[in-house]
Amino acid sequence: MYNALDWSTDNCPVGLTMEIIGERWTVVVLREVFNGIRRFDDMRTRTHVPRQVLSNRLATLVDHGILRRTPYQEPGARQRFEYRLTEKGLDLYPVLIAIRDWGDKHLTGAEGSPVEVTHRECGALVHTEVRCAAGHAVTPRDAVPRPGPGAQRRNLGRDQPA
Repeated sequence: MYNALDWSTDNCPVGLTMEIIGERWTVVVLREVFNGIRRFDDMRTRTHVPRQVLSNRLATLVDHGILRRTPYQEPGARQRFEYRLTEKGLDLYPVLIAIRDWGDKHLTGAEGSPVEVTHRECGALVHTEVRCAAGHAVTPRDAVPRPGPGAQRRNLGRDQPA
């Protein structure tokens, strides 16, 4: 029988991911880049993120290979950088769609969502859906956690509660 308390969370993918993207402004920066806003000043104008915070969040996303810096230069101005998603960054798209879906369901008012995401080809709304490898739709009550191949048992020494 699986008991979550028996297993370490040191290498938990949720915890490790949240160390990178778990800060509010980081997710806002990702939203902007997914919406096609790639330049620092444009992000500042749209989000009002403090300059140093934005600089730090962009650097973190670049350091982790989620964004890449691409140089550009306006005539007569110094070289600057745009921030573009890498393949690793594009893999976060379902996460942002899931956050948007949750916000639409629980936080938007009667007027509805301020933004819709649609499929470029057919125009249908895009949303998240959880499915098992066999293709079945899965609800939270249908899913059961179990130790995976990287699971590590907790060291239940005398100084730790059992």
